[in-house]
Amino acid sequence: MTTATERRAAIICGCIVGFAYSANYTNHAPLGPVLMREFGFNQTLAGFLTTGIFTTHAAMQIPGGHLVDRLGARRVLACALLWVALGNVGLSMAGAYWQLLLCKIFTGIGTGVCFVGGARYIHAAAGGPRLSVAQGLFGGSVQLGAGFVILAVPRLYLLAGWRATFLFSAAMAAAAGITWLAAAPNVAPGAAAPGRWRDMLLAPQLWLLGVVQMATFGLSLVIGSWIVVMLTRVLSIPATRAGLIGSFVLLLGIVSRPLGGVLRHHLGIRSLFVMSLSMIAIGCFIFVAASISLGLAMLAVVLIGMGCGLPYAAMFSRAGALFPNRAGAAMGLVNMLGIVMILAGAPLVGHLADLSGSFRTSFVVLGSFSLAACAAAALIHRNEASARQR
Repeated sequence: MTTATERRAAIICGCIVGFAYSANYTNHAPLGPVLMREFGFNQTLAGFLTTGIFTTHAAMQIPGGHLVDRLGARRVLACALLWVALGNVGLSMAGAYWQLLLCKIFTGIGTGVCFVGGARYIHAAAGGPRLSVAQGLFGGSVQLGAGFVILAVPRLYLLAGWRATFLFSAAMAAAAGITWLAAAPNVAPGAAAPGRWRDMLLAPQLWLLGVVQMATFGLSLVIGSWIVVMLTRVLSIPATRAGLIGSFVLLLGIVSRPLGGVLRHHLGIRSLFVMSLSMIAIGCFIFVAASISLGLAMLAVVLIGMGCGLPYAAMFSRAGALFPNRAGAAMGLVNMLGIVMILAGAPLVGHLADLSGSFRTSFVVLGSFSLAACAAAALIHRNEASARQR
């Protein structure tokens, strides 16, 4: 980027992409009860809809990052957004559970490339002292998209039915693609990276960042996938009100991810991670109580939402700094590891709820994992220079 105006335009366009593609993470979640009645499947299979999209989303992290590293973001992201739009058109036409699952798997290919392409684009366009804040803004837009649909889908369903909600997601992706092609400044693809792929793929510091990503982003999507169902059953409140409350698990990332980028300049990376993971654990354990009020549920949502967002900018700025010529692939590796939590966690929460008749056991497991991630965070090096030593 040569001018401040171009940098601002790049960040805005990257955030539009983040908002549009990330709606697909959770656009099916508030429709869970409706789709279960429509097609006759249980909560465990409902969880596999989330697993389906994130399986291919995860699979595309490293190859998608490498593609953007070599070819640049402009063409790659335009194709990925079109892919996402087509996946949602397919969802709107589904006539059976297997078709829903297949379309979610298809859509995940596009969302996987969108994430790593957007993060890599921001890394190249906004490099410098403001990079952490720029990455936080991109990350906030991703949370905005995922949280927005949890809030909006119940209302869209009441107005137009579940098929129209997927067409709305398709329109969002198409509109973002048009905006991207029309307004995004061009960022040159990275130069060929020296060294071996093996060095990056086996870098312990990237894997530790991946564990933190599992306990933050991964956990937020697992909870976001089930929060509406849980609140309606535990607190017996309408789905629209539960969607409003539950959306804050993700919507708080709009604030917490950029805030984490600012805090990174004042706190050590370990301190930031431990503080955030402790907030998440407390929030999860609040949901374990035998009896929970609406006020306590809202406190738990705030703690989880803020804790999940604060580490984002530090994680991906650190990943890109460790392997600057392979920043896309390095950030893809971290995010791929984080997605393991979503792949296993979404169906696990549903399965445990089917077995026990409540979500209490699920939150014991999620809270305990957050505490275990605190121990892993203590092994992350305090600065990039020491982290690069292998």
